[in-house]
Amino acid sequence: MRRIVLALLLGAFLITSPACSQGRKSKPTYVLIKTTMGDIKVKLYPRTIHHTQNFIKLVKDHYYDGVLFHRVIPGFVIQGGDPESKNAQPGQLLGNGGPGYTIPAEICPEYFHKRGALAMAREGDQVNPTRRSSGSQFYIVVGKVYTDQELNMLEKRLNTKFTPEQRKAYTTIGGTPFLDGQYTVFGEVVEGMDVVDKIANVERDNNDRPKQDVKILSMQIVKK
Repeated sequence: MRRIVLALLLGAFLITSPACSQGRKSKPTYVLIKTTMGDIKVKLYPRTIHHTQNFIKLVKDHYYDGVLFHRVIPGFVIQGGDPESKNAQPGQLLGNGGPGYTIPAEICPEYFHKRGALAMAREGDQVNPTRRSSGSQFYIVVGKVYTDQELNMLEKRLNTKFTPEQRKAYTTIGGTPFLDGQYTVFGEVVEGMDVVDKIANVERDNNDRPKQDVKILSMQIVKK
């Protein structure tokens, strides 16, 4: 689970992925993530029912209180949600913990890996061909800005076609387009991307773990 995109970085191609749920005509849910480096507010999408409800349950159970952002990569993502990170020793390898279950993929075409996207980590296709998500580990996209030429090259390599909305996002605010269709995106940051950037740029070790712990102090459901 630590190397959530290793196969993609090596040039793996897109395969058919499960579609997201039809969803209900309900309003988004907002969660405030308080960290040792500042606050991040995220919006959870109603169409990704299983992921959204699971995240809400974990928030209400205080599951995330005290866990670390155990993997941070500038221009890529910050990742957290491993319960084994709560009392981890310095330098301890993290990224394999969870609540003991996984979640069926809910990959919605309209939810993609633009900057600020909130998605769930998972094990690779070799052992997880249906792309079930981790029960608790999530990541927030930092990403980078792409040119149209770079996106054209990615389309050929991944055998896919980016929508006008994706192209606009990736060529303006940026993101990680090579993750689209591979992982379930179930929300996005609405406040605090400056905090996400600060976390992504802390000093880290050879396993991309921050040398000084970046901790989630608490999460809570909040109003918009």
